Amino acid sequence: MDANNRDRWFLDPGPLLPWIDKFAADLAAQRYTSLTIEGYTASARHFATWLGSAGIPIDAIDDNVVRRFAEHRCRCPGGRQWQSISSNYWRRAKRFCTFLQRAGVARAPLKVASPHPLLDDYQSWLRVHRGLSERTITRHRRDLHRLLPAFGTATHDYDATLVRKVVREWRERTGPANMRTITSALRSYLRFLAGAGLCRPNLDHAIPTVVQWRLSSLPRYLSAGDVDRVIASCDQLTTGRLRSRAILLLLWRLALRAGDVAGLRLSDLDWPSGMLHLRGKARREVRLPLPQDVGDAIIAYIEQERPRVDQAAVFVTMVAPYRSFSQSSHVSTTVALALKRAGISDPPSRGASLLRHSAATSMLRSGATLEAVGTMLRHRSLDMTAHYAKVDIPMLEQIAQPWPGELQC
Repeated sequence: MDANNRDRWFLDPGPLLPWIDKFAADLAAQRYTSLTIEGYTASARHFATWLGSAGIPIDAIDDNVVRRFAEHRCRCPGGRQWQSISSNYWRRAKRFCTFLQRAGVARAPLKVASPHPLLDDYQSWLRVHRGLSERTITRHRRDLHRLLPAFGTATHDYDATLVRKVVREWRERTGPANMRTITSALRSYLRFLAGAGLCRPNLDHAIPTVVQWRLSSLPRYLSAGDVDRVIASCDQLTTGRLRSRAILLLLWRLALRAGDVAGLRLSDLDWPSGMLHLRGKARREVRLPLPQDVGDAIIAYIEQERPRVDQAAVFVTMVAPYRSFSQSSHVSTTVALALKRAGISDPPSRGASLLRHSAATSMLRSGATLEAVGTMLRHRSLDMTAHYAKVDIPMLEQIAQPWPGELQC
């Protein structure tokens, strides 16, 4: 007798049996395989039987109950003599608990009040008025959770001395890169407070500048030949070949950011006019022409490989549950894996920005103006685009002046 039939024979889930069937139907709707669904329902049936034997009512189920289930020494029916429950097994039970909570059967998890209630208003301000991405908003909130205990809750008492004191303390704890993100979050938060009349104005100017030699290094890029090898490496894949190819071509031919690709929706593709609609940083909306090879790659992916799911996103995961990329890092991972397949062992970087930089470098070397490159990259300032002018080393050598040596008095 296999494990699933044994569970059905020995384990009695009691009043939760109908909900286990609904749980299985919900997993099937998300395109899980029958084998995976059997694993989830076996865990759910065991969990329900343990609840009955422990005398725990359904409306008392919460995360603490799931932890007790994970730690119990199993002597449940079915010949089990487990010393402990495996982590994978109890995670499935936790998934069932979450399903019950969403259905209103189990107790909803308690919301812990934030020790800094103004952060909720600040988060809304960033989203509505500043147009920041959810990833940036989450990072700002995380940094401020660490900073604000040193400031206290009396925002009207904040002054320049306190701001500088806290920043100096944190500068001794972390490196320059992390310190830049922390001071950026604090500067933004102080502007929010000042705008709402909750602290003195211009306190953001009291934050010391973190030393950073802006645009001091050469841009990181691949040659056109290496990029062709990276894209061609997609043919080595058996699963996800068309998706990876479409993603890489978008990064290379249109110089998109990872977030642009991850957030691309089916409605953003204007096939009749051959245009692509994008929402970039700070919600700036632009329309870009869709090259033929990129459009062909996207169509091939949608028609032949993309799961048939009701998702607005163009690119979705290849395993159930099929959903859009939760983070732009999925796009960067696609680039990193393609570099490895192509045999490029020492690339200057491994993220999605590598192909974006390579596209800008290739345009400049082909004779494009800085204005044209800046338009494609969607830079607000031409100073940012000028960073790529440093890639033409032979031209720089022609205009570089020889070192004068010692000057005669």
